Amino acid sequence: MKKSKQRKKSNTWRIKQHRDQFFKKSKTLGYRSRAAFKLIELNEKFKFIRSNTNLLDIGAFPGGWSQVASRIIISGKILSVDLEKIQKIDNVSFKQCDFREDMAKEEITRFFPNGIDVIISDMAANTTGNKSLDCIRTNQLCSDVIEFSVKSLKPNGVLISKLFMGEDFIEVKDLAKSMFKKVHFFKPEASRNESKETYLHCATLKTL
Repeated sequence: MKKSKQRKKSNTWRIKQHRDQFFKKSKTLGYRSRAAFKLIELNEKFKFIRSNTNLLDIGAFPGGWSQVASRIIISGKILSVDLEKIQKIDNVSFKQCDFREDMAKEEITRFFPNGIDVIISDMAANTTGNKSLDCIRTNQLCSDVIEFSVKSLKPNGVLISKLFMGEDFIEVKDLAKSMFKKVHFFKPEASRNESKETYLHCATLKTL
């Protein structure tokens, strides 16, 4: 009975995917995930990726966001990091690591000797089946990215990170506002209606 329910749920997910306009567009345009269109929308709204941007993509697997960046950035550098290995993307360097570890931070810093202009993160914690716990764990990752970005970004740098609307949303919002002069929230059209995700846009570090 349990297997039957799982199979039904899996089939329902596949049907939704094939009906999804962004899923179809990602296949047509060669993006590795429908999430690519979230970054496209974010960049159209806030205009933070330019041809000479030095960009770090945290939690980049499977590489959809890095693909978007690679089609815009010509003279800048792109580094993708993730615990999972990513298939090669033209004009993108990759490190398989946990960005929170000291050694990883040192390697990232060495890769960008002139500093980082933009940090993007579409990370979400692995699901446990407990939506409240999943929300808390993903928002902790967002907090980790915020704290990392403060030490890594140029003064006028930009951070884009996913977070969920949950009980600890205000804490993450307050953390971002304590670190950056400009803080906005935006849910792209490409985000599913039922999803609690939104995206944090932070710009210009405060002088600490």
